[in-house]
Amino acid sequence: MQTEKGLVVFNNKPFIEWILEAVKPISNHIYLITENTDYSVYNYPLVADIHKDKGPVGGIHTALSHTKTQQNLILSCDIPMISTHIINRYLINSKVINSNITFVSDSTRDYPLIGMYSTNNLQKFETAIQQNHLKLMHLIQSSTYHRIQVASRDFEALYNINTHDELQILIQRKL
Repeated sequence: MQTEKGLVVFNNKPFIEWILEAVKPISNHIYLITENTDYSVYNYPLVADIHKDKGPVGGIHTALSHTKTQQNLILSCDIPMISTHIINRYLINSKVINSNITFVSDSTRDYPLIGMYSTNNLQKFETAIQQNHLKLMHLIQSSTYHRIQVASRDFEALYNINTHDELQILIQRKL
């Protein structure tokens, strides 16, 4: 598997295209947190990490630093099965009150990179980066957060693909 996961092809389209198809009906304020110009073909603003090599904490910090909205949908680039329905059902329409971070979970695993993040967290992310505390779940647990349990019928939409073997398993399921 190539290292640029968003450009890995599944069912004749790069992962990023599947994700953009899920997000476009929800928002017209889409930013791609990357400096890789290969993504410029999608005609969305590319925003380079403010702090390089800080993983998801750095990426979310960059997103929250550039947004004009208080609540922000954050999605990783390796979830080709995500859908508009899943995003709406569990995140947009979840009616979570007093939560700075909302993310989804299945029966065994949390998915903090399928979530809503408030700009109220910006200073917390900045401090974590300055202190090199880059474990996203540790940062989340120090915030006001809400974990939304996804119904078992929707688990497949959460699958993040990190290896060639995981991609092959997904391809076999979809044949």
